[in-house]
Amino acid sequence: MGTVGVEVTVLDDRRLLDALASLAAQVRLPERVLIAASTRTPETLLEEARRRFTARPLEIARFNGGVVDARAGALPLLREDVTVFLDSDERAPPEWLGRIVAPIESGAAEFSGGPTRPVRPPESSIERYYALLEESIYRDLVPRSITYVPLQNTAWKTSTLRTLGFDPRIPFAEDHDLETRAARSGARGVFVPEAFVFHDRSDETSVLRWTRKRYRYLVAMAMSLLKNGELRGRLEEKRTPVRHPLRYVESAMKPIALLDATLRWRRHRANTPG
Repeated sequence: MGTVGVEVTVLDDRRLLDALASLAAQVRLPERVLIAASTRTPETLLEEARRRFTARPLEIARFNGGVVDARAGALPLLREDVTVFLDSDERAPPEWLGRIVAPIESGAAEFSGGPTRPVRPPESSIERYYALLEESIYRDLVPRSITYVPLQNTAWKTSTLRTLGFDPRIPFAEDHDLETRAARSGARGVFVPEAFVFHDRSDETSVLRWTRKRYRYLVAMAMSLLKNGELRGRLEEKRTPVRHPLRYVESAMKPIALLDATLRWRRHRANTPG
């Protein structure tokens, strides 16, 4: 077995402490945990993380910008053979790390991903929508393509991750862009159903906030599809609709998000190559 590092990104989220506690309880402990924090992350939170997490070396690095900027900035800091991503609002069962890295360490894959499950029974309409949406993704879409697996529960051969890098032009759908480029490069990706993590969406209580957040994601995903030449395939895709009222809100946003993404991507193409 080689060495394994876990990267956790955080802005201002005390659930980070729960994520770190779950890492400390792993059967297969990582050699190191790297917290990729924002320059706006409270120092008190990071100090508490240092005090509480003593199971393995803990390093903290701060970056300007959003999550994709943190991931890109952290690339030179990765030194283990395998890099695993976990978000601050997730908790990993004890067997998780060993399961998610197994295909890479066996030589069966260059990257792997697992599903997310609700940390508790859904209590709000938004939590119920996400639970149904993620269930449909792992049932209907992931078996067709590994590019549907969210980045925050994936493991990567670090050399592959460094070679591919992150595109800062795709700010909220970096997982689709990275995994699409990985698959096209010939890197093997596998889905590991038993390597699940629990996702805490207890902060998803405002429909207005959800709408803004979801719209940003739809724009970014459309930009990734445009960049990677996959828009036609996505538009022709057949999938079972989620039975929830919020799907109608999302459906109404998609044409606007696509137009927004098209204009943004044209500007990016005019300013940068690729």
